[in-house]
Amino acid sequence: MRDSILTIPISEILEPKDGCPICRMRDMLEQRTVEYIMGAAMMEPDVRIETNRAGFCHTHFQQMMKQKNRLSLALMLQTHLAEVDNRLFSRKKLFEPKNARKAKLSQINESCFVCEKVDWGMERLMRTFFEMFSNDDIKKMLSEQEYICLPHYDLLQSLAPVYLQKRELDSFMKMISALTEKYAASLYDDVSRYCSMYDYRNAGSGADWGNSKDSIERAIKFLTSRN
Repeated sequence: MRDSILTIPISEILEPKDGCPICRMRDMLEQRTVEYIMGAAMMEPDVRIETNRAGFCHTHFQQMMKQKNRLSLALMLQTHLAEVDNRLFSRKKLFEPKNARKAKLSQINESCFVCEKVDWGMERLMRTFFEMFSNDDIKKMLSEQEYICLPHYDLLQSLAPVYLQKRELDSFMKMISALTEKYAASLYDDVSRYCSMYDYRNAGSGADWGNSKDSIERAIKFLTSRN
């Protein structure tokens, strides 16, 4: 398959053999969107209209807080808060439906500018990902991944029947099931070992923790797709 502007990101995402590749896909889109919104785009009127409307979820607020330009975040918060005040607390308009403000409140609480952009990008990258699955190199790269996290295992199972023919679908499902099941079993062993290390019989400086010391963090990442 010839590389293109669409296929190159998929190949790059599958090159590492560390963690879940769909998490890496999402993380890449999140990083690019956060860097974009915290940079010069913050001053673009059409972008600010969208951020004022949508706001940001807790996860993406935390990512924005880690960026160096806190003034950009403060300016976006300033105009977003003004938008919230106008939509929820300004004088009630004549003929405004009874539950209109409750609907607006729910909309504000459930929307996020970064989530919207990431969802848009994920939809297109996932379509390309499935189109590339017929390529043997892509199949090999996918089969060599460390694991598929549980939320993205669910996502792939939902999308695969939409994009793949039956022959490809069967092999794809077996592949992602094997990756997920194998890692889940190894996680169980590591978490169990971690728990057993607190037994008095395993006390002492020479106790062998094996791969269990970071098993809690890895289990949470596997179960939620987030660190």
